[in-house]
Amino acid sequence: MGRIRSGRVKRQAEKLMQKYTSFFKPNFEQNKLVLSQVAMVPTKKLRNLLAGYITKKTKIVLKEQ
Repeated sequence: MGRIRSGRVKRQAEKLMQKYTSFFKPNFEQNKLVLSQVAMVPTKKLRNLLAGYITKKTKIVLKEQ
């Protein structure tokens, strides 16, 4: 079983994905760098959680196409 992400992480990630769709790719390291540039994320752990969730969602979107 996987880890469950909090609603806060999911909501923030969805907002960022809608606003900066073209910046995010299915690459975790690249998404971390993009988040550092576009958003004020207070902690490294939160940034990594957001980047992981965004990476997962972008992979799903690309797989559906």
